[in-house]
Amino acid sequence: MDGPTQEITALVGREVYSSNGVFVGEVEDVRLDLDDVQVTGLALHEINHDLFGERVRGNRGIILPYDWVQAVGDVVLVSDIIERLRTPEEEQEEEITA
Repeated sequence: MDGPTQEITALVGREVYSSNGVFVGEVEDVRLDLDDVQVTGLALHEINHDLFGERVRGNRGIILPYDWVQAVGDVVLVSDIIERLRTPEEEQEEEITA
């Protein structure tokens, strides 16, 4: 028997955090694949501009791949968000300043 189901709209408004506790954003909407009847992404707004930096300048939000979601409860927990977004240049800058 499958676990309890939940309305997709219940995700809207939930805060999203990375697995290491960094605030990522807030769910504004859900991206669906109607053919496969599955969630494919979360549209986030109120995003952490310190986390995303120049990548989102001028943008209101981002679409986060649903594959990155680890758990959904009172908040949405996503994996490796910071490591997946860092460029080699950002990693070098961090090593220099450390």
